[in-house]
Amino acid sequence: MIKYEPLNRRERIVRLFREAIEAENGNDLETAKRKLDEILHESVEAEPEFYFEACFRLADIFVQEDNYRGAVKCALQAIFRAPSSDHYRLGVKRLGGILEIMKVRGRLSDLTENMGTALKLIEEDEELHRFVEALIRLARGEKVEESFSLKEFNEVIRTLSG
Repeated sequence: MIKYEPLNRRERIVRLFREAIEAENGNDLETAKRKLDEILHESVEAEPEFYFEACFRLADIFVQEDNYRGAVKCALQAIFRAPSSDHYRLGVKRLGGILEIMKVRGRLSDLTENMGTALKLIEEDEELHRFVEALIRLARGEKVEESFSLKEFNEVIRTLSG
């Protein structure tokens, strides 16, 4: 019986994704968030690709609700647990998109408050941690001249600084 569990888990996750998307399309964001949260719990250890996508789908909903700090935290969770280096880089680009929206809407300063939990969550990834600290400094209006080995981090900082 155990050999069928992953397929059943995957089927359940796919069903939850479909329900979340339908709820989001119907503007029932609370139901969509609940479904995505179920996906996060189901997939965190066993299905990292689903976890990654659920985090970003949830981040998109938070952007719709003007909860930018929540969106950034979800994106950081996805990046931190990215299943591959390609996912990691894609996640940083997607986070950059969220941050650009925040900048355009004059909400980058949201990153200056209550980011301690997010920093604690990602502290094992030194460069990601440094990057988020740089984002917080940037959001405070400080000049950031830090350089990162991952070009995507540098691109996000450059875009937000310009």
